Amino acid sequence: QVQLVESGGGLVQPGGSLRLSCAASGSIFSINVMGWYRQAPGKQRELVASITSGGGTYYADSVKGRFTISRDSAKNTVWMQMNSLKAEDTAVYYCNYYHHGMDYWGKGTLVTVSS
Repeated sequence: QVQLVESGGGLVQPGGSLRLSCAASGSIFSINVMGWYRQAPGKQRELVASITSGGGTYYADSVKGRFTISRDSAKNTVWMQMNSLKAEDTAVYYCNYYHHGMDYWGKGTLVTVSS
């Protein structure tokens, strides 16, 4: 089993920044993908960014150039730096761990972007 714990969410003004953190524990395989999804009220959960164990990254078009995902495989931790935040970034952000068809999810951390 894999456990994921997110932190770093909060209230921020438009144009501000936040840094999300996700710590993974349990049965972690060295080859995996970790990422961040988000879900706004009444909307589908969407992939925001992901990073492979080899360092390859993916970003949704809506956040490209503003968000940066990184990881420390030795500590099984993934971060996402979010800059130039917009109101439409408001959502619950979930950490995700994927390996060989298995998905694990954190409980989520709320990010609210509002003036």
